[in-house]
Formats: sequence, structure tokens, C-alpha cells
Amino acid sequence: MNEQQKLKKATYHLYTFLVSKMIGALGSHIYSFGISMYILSMTGSSLSFATNIILSYLPRTIMSPIAGLLGDRFPRKWLVLGGQTGVILTISGLLLYTHEFGLSLMAIYIATVFNSIFGTFSGVAFSASIANLVDEARLQKAMSFNQLSYSISGIGGPIFGGMLFGFVSMEMFLIIFICAAVMTLMLESTMNFILYKKETINDNAEKESMFESFKAGFRYVNTKPIIKAILWTALWLNLFFTAINVGGDYILLTILNLDPKYIGFTEAGGAVGILITSIYFASRATVKFPLLTVKRSVFASSIVVILSSLPLIVTFSALMNFIYYLIIMFLFGALGVITNTPLGVLMQTSIEEEYRGRVFGIIEMMAMSAMPVGTLVFGILYEFIPAQYILIVSGLILIGIVLLLLRPSILEMAHPELKKAKLETEPVTE
Repeated sequence: MNEQQKLKKATYHLYTFLVSKMIGALGSHIYSFGISMYILSMTGSSLSFATNIILSYLPRTIMSPIAGLLGDRFPRKWLVLGGQTGVILTISGLLLYTHEFGLSLMAIYIATVFNSIFGTFSGVAFSASIANLVDEARLQKAMSFNQLSYSISGIGGPIFGGMLFGFVSMEMFLIIFICAAVMTLMLESTMNFILYKKETINDNAEKESMFESFKAGFRYVNTKPIIKAILWTALWLNLFFTAINVGGDYILLTILNLDPKYIGFTEAGGAVGILITSIYFASRATVKFPLLTVKRSVFASSIVVILSSLPLIVTFSALMNFIYYLIIMFLFGALGVITNTPLGVLMQTSIEEEYRGRVFGIIEMMAMSAMPVGTLVFGILYEFIPAQYILIVSGLILIGIVLLLLRPSILEMAHPELKKAKLETEPVTE
């Protein structure tokens, strides 16, 4: 295949995975919204809601390194399509059970576990393949398109979910998710996952045991200080950002008594923020100092966590609560893209092909490992401590984390140009 044909295929990949991820995420958003509202309406407990989130995070934490390891040893396309097929079978099984016996909390929990396992294999393999799907010049555009797909579906998903909830059975939510997953599977099956794969020389790859190969991934990360700093940052940030993930719907539905359809619109506000920011990144040049951009955006997100407590301190009308949280979610969405897009490009370009699957698996594990703990802890805390105190303290801790782990010395290590620019601007003393 000549360069012109590869560029044409890469363009096809850009728009195909935009559409496929958009459809898949739309179905997932509608399903997740319906299940979340069902659990909260049925139990009224943030702990039951948090348990479902834990059962989503825990399998991802455990299986991510395994998925990454297999992604470096076997064709990643097999893992992507196999994982997607597993998701379809899982939700189809839940639909059949619901039709025969009715939906139950235990059935939701079991489906969540298997959905998370299969989704992990598909997600890690796909993330490790993005640099193989498009040329390096369009990596930022590809990462932006990936965010864009989730934003478009994120706008429609909660809105449709809020409109459908209470008017259709939960079986309809399951059917929508299955149809979307099938369409995603069909589109991803047409993609060439080795289009820009670089040939690597690793004589020990075939001789290594699975365990040795797994350890080699950790040794590789240990030789990359920047990647290691990113991993530890992800671990602690995900622990404390769980405060808003667990508390968001609980605060809106249970404390502020917002109608579910309005909650859907507030969640869509986050997707609008993702949409606008993703379009911006897709049309601009690659960020010059990605880790500095990440530090600033995470710092701003920490401030937004603190600000999200204001309606719990000052009494607003229902309309004002809706508008306020719509703005809060918009900011979270926009800042998330400002964090994830430059970070994704940095990781795709700085990790060697032969280790990319394992490193992305380790990243996923580190990012997810704190979330089950955080979800359980915050699920319990919201039962006993006023939500505003939880949000304020979490936001302050997040500020401290970003200042410590992404300190100037780490930024200068990632971007030596920053140190050079700093030296050039310092006054000369006698």
C-alpha cells in the first residue's frame, strides 16, 4: 500500500471511529442513565448506586494489565471485536433475564461486572491502536475526534434517557444499547488496525512467558519518569474526583429533588463542553507543552469541584439549581478534553509500539485502581456527611495533589524548552 492509499485509509479511520464510537457511546449513555435512575429510584441509596459504580471500576482495574499484555502479543483487532461481542452478549443476557423474571438489583450488578470486563479488553486494545490507525500528523485530530464522539452521544444520551425514563420499560433501554453495540461492532470490523504499525525488533518477545512479558511492561514504565509521574497523578486524581462522580446524580436527584429529565440536560451540558472543546482541538495545531496544559486544566477542574458545593450552601430555586449545574457540567466536560487530548497525544508518541498495549493497560489499571475505593468511601460518606463539606475538602486536596505531582521540575523534565525559556527570562546578576 503506497503512502497516498494509506492516507486515504487513515481518513476513513478518522470518520469511521468517530461514527462508531458515537453510536456505541450513545447507546451506553442511554443505558447507564436508565440504570442509574432505576437504582436510585428503587433504593434511594447512594451506597447502592456507588456499588454499581464499584462493580464497573473493579474489573477494569484487575483486567486492564492483562488486556494490555494480550494486546502486545495478539492482534489488537481481535481484542477490540471480541470485547465488543462480549458486551453484546452480556446485555442480551440481561434483556432475556428481565423479560423472564423482571429486572433486579443483583442482575444489574452481575451484568455490570461482565460488561466492564469485556469493555476493558475492547477499550484498552483500541486505545493502544490509535497511533496505528492514523498518521502522526493527525494524532491530535484523532484524539479530538475520539472525545468528540463521546460528546455528541453524551448530549443525546442523557436527554433521551431522561425523556424515556418513566415512560418506557427498562427492556427498551437494554434493546437500544444492544442495537448500538452491534452497529459499533460492524463499523470497527472494517478498520485496518495495523495501517501505521511500526516494525519492532524484539527477539525475546516469543520466548518470554506471559509473566515475564508482564514484568517487562512495568520495567519499561520504570525507565520513563514522565510516564511514571502521569500514572501516580492519575491514581490520586481519580481517587478524589470520585467525589463528584458518585455525588453528582445523588445530589441532584435526592438532595435537590431535580426532575430526572432535567438531570439528563445537566449531564448533556458536560457533553456540550466536550463537543466545543473537541472541535477546537481538532482544528488547531498540536499543543506545544501538553503536560503544562494538563496541569492547568486539572487545577481548574479542582476549583470547579469546590464551586459545585455552592447550591448546597446557598438556597437557589429549582431553575437556578438546574442552570448552575448545567454550567458546572459544561466546565467539567471542557476541562476534561483539555486534559485528555494533549495527554493522549503525548502518550501515543512517547511509548514504543512493542510496549504500547502493556503501558496503556497499566495506565488504565492505575487510573481505575483508586476509583472502587473512592466510590465505596464517598458512597458511605454521602450517607453521613453533608455533601458540601465532602466537595470542598475534595477540591482542596485535588489542588494540593496537582501542585505536588506536576511540580515545575516534572514539567521541565517533560518539556526541556520550559527550563530554557525560564533561564532566558531570568535577570543576570553580578
